[in-house]
Amino acid sequence: MLKQSVSSSVLASSIASKYLKPGGILVLTGAKAALGPTPGMIGYGLAKAAIHHLTKSLADENGGLPTGAQALSILPVTLDTPMNRKWMPKADTSTWTPLEFVAELFSKWIKNEERPPNGSLVQLNTKENKTTLEFE
Repeated sequence: MLKQSVSSSVLASSIASKYLKPGGILVLTGAKAALGPTPGMIGYGLAKAAIHHLTKSLADENGGLPTGAQALSILPVTLDTPMNRKWMPKADTSTWTPLEFVAELFSKWIKNEERPPNGSLVQLNTKENKTTLEFE
């Protein structure tokens, strides 16, 4: 989990600090579960909580990103991916966030439309195939 989540996010952050345009956006992937205790998956919770902390730190005025750039994290519960469907064939997919929703969200944010405040942890809450956002 550390290599997959933390190392890749730190690398992306380092690249963003050098090459992101002023006013640009860096979006990292945290997890809603890591907002609280994660018994039974402590490594996952530790790694995702580290992403939340990294996001907040990058959003600080001394966080190292270019002027006006933003750091945000999305906090999904379960993304509707082919691998998740393969490994969880009996799950209730009406609670999974579609990748199309995430792509449209990122498209808006890239255009600086409906961007949440810098440092936001954006929960993706999906119920009955409808996704809403909640900001931390």
